[in-house]
Amino acid sequence: MKPRNGRRGGARRAAPLSQESIVVAALRILDDEGPRQLSMRRLAKELSITPMALYHHVRDKHELLLLLVASRSRGAVRPVLPDDPRERLLAAAELLHDVLAQYPFLREILASPDLLAVAALWVMEALLDAAVECGLTLEEAAQAHQAIWHYTVGVLLIRTTSRRHHAELTRPTQREQVFATLSPEAFPRVTSLADRWPALTARDTHRRALEDIVEGLLGGRRPHPGEHA
Repeated sequence: MKPRNGRRGGARRAAPLSQESIVVAALRILDDEGPRQLSMRRLAKELSITPMALYHHVRDKHELLLLLVASRSRGAVRPVLPDDPRERLLAAAELLHDVLAQYPFLREILASPDLLAVAALWVMEALLDAAVECGLTLEEAAQAHQAIWHYTVGVLLIRTTSRRHHAELTRPTQREQVFATLSPEAFPRVTSLADRWPALTARDTHRRALEDIVEGLLGGRRPHPGEHA
């Protein structure tokens, strides 16, 4: 009789069920089928168990996703950051983006503080340290981190959502349809950019925007000399 999960299904139950085996199965679904197919029910089927048995090991999908982040973060090499505090702040902000960009399956919990604690706590420390060395108080550094965090999460959410939406479209976007009907007299700026809007908004301006944000956050602050350990 053929195993219900296909040719590989019968071999999966040889090892005892554990969080490690659950993470391996979840990563297999992500790699083979994509993040939209990962659910607790689909994972239970992959493991040839009932959803209730799965919940004995993983509380919910939120905990599952955090386990996946921890698994993929384990052993990651930390790059050497610049000595100059302003450049280090920018580099840490870029690292925050790069770390989160590794996990497109985390769209639904990107706003969770647990995600940062698990995946990028060392990046958070580097960013705060650099901000303080740039002349901010620790409280101001926390606010700077929050501003950079919100910008980064927004960029990633918009990017992943837009890519998925465009991949599924079989018609011009709603924006393109609306732009085509606008009067140049009523909307001179918008109509002058309408044809170029997709190309302009598709540009990767992450670094430039980060520089603008950091410049605004720091203003004329002078770095504290000799504080970097």
